Order: sequence, then structure tokens, then C-alpha cells
Amino acid sequence: MKIIIGGLIGGVIGFLYGRFIGCRSGMCPLTGNYYISTIVGIIFGMMLASGGSK
Repeated sequence: MKIIIGGLIGGVIGFLYGRFIGCRSGMCPLTGNYYISTIVGIIFGMMLASGGSK
């Protein structure tokens, strides 16, 4: 459950970053498209949430 919540939070942060702060020219591969930054945010959020659980 903690991993899913981490993924949701990471996805929201990634979306907001890509949409409002990201690269405006479209040349940046990570932040030029807010769909990609959302996916990366989900992955990072899930990784951070699962970091200490065994």
C-alpha cells in the first residue's frame, strides 16, 4: 500500500513539475513532455516508498 501511495504522490509531483516548471521549448527529453515527467515521478515515488521496506 505504501508503494502505491508513493507512486501517486510521485506522479502528481512529476506532472506538476513537467506542466508548470518544465522545459518550454520541448527540447528537454525529461521535462519537455509532462506525460513523461509524470511517469518518471511515479517510478521515483515508488522507489522512494519501497526503499526501507523488506
